[in-house]
Amino acid sequence: MGNATAGDRELIRRALAISPASSARDRTADITTTGARTGRLRRIEIWFYRFEDRIYLSGLPGRRGWLANLAATPRLTFHLKNGVQADLPATARIVTDEQERRRAFTHFVADLNQPHDPARIGRKTSVEDWMAGSPLVEVLFDDSL
Repeated sequence: MGNATAGDRELIRRALAISPASSARDRTADITTTGARTGRLRRIEIWFYRFEDRIYLSGLPGRRGWLANLAATPRLTFHLKNGVQADLPATARIVTDEQERRRAFTHFVADLNQPHDPARIGRKTSVEDWMAGSPLVEVLFDDSL
C-alpha cells in the first residue's frame, strides 16, 4: 500500500470501517496465508470484525486451518474485495488474553444477534460459545491506514 493515493487510502479506511449496520458482503474479505504443513499459499474467504478501531478475524466455534497457518507463519495478505479492491500486507496476532477475547466476543455477538440481523447469521449465538471454541486474531496492517 506504500504507493496508494490518499483517495485509495480513504476507500480502504471506509471498507474496513464496518459497523452494526454492515451487510454480510461488507464484512467479507479474503486472506492469503502460508500453509503450516505445505508452505503453499492458501487463500480463503472469511468475515472480518471491527472492535475498538481494530480489525479481527474470527468465526463461529470450530477448528480452522487458517488459524494453524497463522500460528506457524503470522504473515498474511488481507484482500478487500467489496467496495474497493486492495491487497493489504499484514501480520496476525493470535489473541489469548481472556479479558480481551471476552470484550471482543461480547461486541461481535451483540452485533450478530441484532433483531434486524444485517449479517444474516440466522440464529442467535452466545459469548460463552465463542469463548469456548472460536479463534480470535487481530490483523496488524503493515502501513497505517
